[in-house]
Amino acid sequence: MNKKQNYINYETIKLIDSISNFKKDLSKKTIKKYIKNEMVSVNGKVITNGSIILKDGDMVEISYTKKKIPEFDLDILYEDDYLIAINKPCGLLSISNDKEKIVTAYRMVSDYVKKTSNKYVFVVHRLDEDTSGILLFCKNQHIRDNMQENWNTMVKKRGYIAIVDGKMNGSGTIHTYLKENRQQFIYSSKDNTGKEAITHYSLIKNNNNYSLLQIFIDTGRRNQIRVHLSEHGYPIVGDKKYKCKTNPIKRLCLHANVLEFIHPVSKNLIHIESKMPDEMKKLVN
Repeated sequence: MNKKQNYINYETIKLIDSISNFKKDLSKKTIKKYIKNEMVSVNGKVITNGSIILKDGDMVEISYTKKKIPEFDLDILYEDDYLIAINKPCGLLSISNDKEKIVTAYRMVSDYVKKTSNKYVFVVHRLDEDTSGILLFCKNQHIRDNMQENWNTMVKKRGYIAIVDGKMNGSGTIHTYLKENRQQFIYSSKDNTGKEAITHYSLIKNNNNYSLLQIFIDTGRRNQIRVHLSEHGYPIVGDKKYKCKTNPIKRLCLHANVLEFIHPVSKNLIHIESKMPDEMKKLVN
């Protein structure tokens, strides 16, 4: 694929249709992503509206080096009339941020739900971009609000699989109070001020280099597990921010593998599990 591709439009037509006519190998969905991610320009000007009408002789350019559009499959772990849970891959944002508006778990789930049930979706909780695993959404705003307001009582288990750097043994609980500095670095305070954070861990297996842990949290603070394990002397593999020097599989080795909660409507206990990604398994086999 060339870094840039230029062509001249010779008819009056919408931008997205014009590109589709010239580039038979691109789906309209992909073309829309290119346009929204500012990869398409007309006569040297970046265009973000695929519906604009081109004139005869307009020069359209696709810049493939502007931004690479990752492709993710939607892996649904649980769904009913009120909730949907997916297996979020590493590298996918839960929701949009200043740098990325389009390629998010929220957008993928929203597009799916609108097509299948013509409903909207609402974010219940989030996972870090580099953390994979179970991510829950609601199809009703009032139910979402109720779940968020009663999260600590409705959620019975919230578990993660982590691979840490070093040979760790046993099990234990880490209980600190977390603060955040101006550089968005989170740490445990020495005077027990800040947000309470409780992390339980137990060893599943280890080898000479790494240890595989099952983790359950009582509190869902930002970066809680990453901070606790790093301060405990065993940073999560691939976590450069919190002092891990190894990154053998080019990802953060943290995966949300268990979510158990009381259903907000049926009141039944819902248990969702997600298997550890294959690339993580290889490190501890």
